[in-house]
Amino acid sequence: MNSECCNPLVPLPGKIIKIVDESPDVKTFHIAAAEGKPFTPLPGQLGMLSIPGVGEGMFSITSQGPDHLEMAIKKVGVLTDSLHDAQVGQPIAIRGPYGNGFPVEKFKGKDILFIGGGIGLAPVRSLIVHCLQNRGDFGKISILYGARSPEELVFKEDLFKNWPQAKDTTVYVTVDKGDEQWQGHVGFVPAYVEEINPSPSMVLLCGPPVMIKFTLETLSKLGFSNEQIVTTLEMRMKCGIGKCGRCNIGSKFICLDGPVFTLNELEGLPPEY
Repeated sequence: MNSECCNPLVPLPGKIIKIVDESPDVKTFHIAAAEGKPFTPLPGQLGMLSIPGVGEGMFSITSQGPDHLEMAIKKVGVLTDSLHDAQVGQPIAIRGPYGNGFPVEKFKGKDILFIGGGIGLAPVRSLIVHCLQNRGDFGKISILYGARSPEELVFKEDLFKNWPQAKDTTVYVTVDKGDEQWQGHVGFVPAYVEEINPSPSMVLLCGPPVMIKFTLETLSKLGFSNEQIVTTLEMRMKCGIGKCGRCNIGSKFICLDGPVFTLNELEGLPPEY
């Protein structure tokens, strides 16, 4: 592979080799470099995608194959609009990996509850996939995911087919508001967490800030300690190398010291995150 692949500052030329429609405004892009997978990230790390003449942005790596990386991207602006208009074969540049990734060793041998909301399931999925691929290293797995409506659910094949079939794995799915076809649970994620009353050793949480806020309150009410809860602040990341200052919180740079933190670590930061 190109020797530049190990330098996160050097964009590698690549291309989109597959596109999966997840919801009306989310697509998963499978991206390969000229000589295969651009780099090998840890679960929870991110990559910078760029389209010449349009711009670049930091995105979660939701999974990886032997020859590609996968990124689920929500349509929210100029760059993501261009990505959503792209076709298979579209040239693209990618660099990375960025961030510290999830503390995989901390999760080994333990029961885990994954909580995701909306596009927040994208970074969570990377560790779910890792755990299921290395199933013997982890205890029971519970996955709780919520979206605003049934059509906004992402990774539907995983949620309703692949993950429920995995050993010692339970999946809970909820929507804020159902439709005529929806036969599943209706309700907000924090209330659903309280309803199932889980008792895992570790919790991984990612989603919209308001969901995280009220879910943390629920977890505290259920007796979870700060050290048992891991979350990610990647929405604040921009340059990825600690130079632009956008992700600085107190003494921390989210792109260098995060984006993954235990709740105990977050409690030590100024209340601006």
